[in-house]
Amino acid sequence: MRADAEVEPGTLLVAAPTMFDPNFRRTVVFVIDHRDEGTLGVVLNRPSDVPVDEVLPNWGEHVVEPQAVFVGGPVEKKTALCLAALRTGETAASVPGVIAVRGPVALVDLDADPDSLVARVRGLRVFAGYAGWDSGQLAGEIDRGDWLIVPALPSDVLATPAKDLWGQVLRRQGLPTALLATHPGDLQRN
Repeated sequence: MRADAEVEPGTLLVAAPTMFDPNFRRTVVFVIDHRDEGTLGVVLNRPSDVPVDEVLPNWGEHVVEPQAVFVGGPVEKKTALCLAALRTGETAASVPGVIAVRGPVALVDLDADPDSLVARVRGLRVFAGYAGWDSGQLAGEIDRGDWLIVPALPSDVLATPAKDLWGQVLRRQGLPTALLATHPGDLQRN
């Protein structure tokens, strides 16, 4: 069985406390696509100071608080991706301008009309850039212990920075994984 066999669209990659890459330290990555050729996801818990309406004026008023662009990852930082959590009873097939990822989470076409979409979603989040892994790269990082693979909740996509999403996701995994949430962010301050 491959190390990344449990990775699939709609799962989370949670950075282990031993992940010291500054691009991913204490991050939660939502997997959008995973195939033999590679994996694509966005970091859910890295807001920027850039308001969405500065870069995508039609979308700014429609995204959830904070209405900032989130840093989706270190790859293609000038590329914007948008994720939506659909309202109960809606499916990606019934909502124009979205592509299903998993369950009620969908990738949004930013060329679509946001006004026709907002009534059918619980919330939207815009990301600048993405996290990407070539074939076999993520499996190596998982084998090394850099990532934990856990189920995602639709609310994870819309989580506010005020909540410690990294700790919150770890705590809901049960023991012993939940104990990782107590790992200090800075060992010097322990």
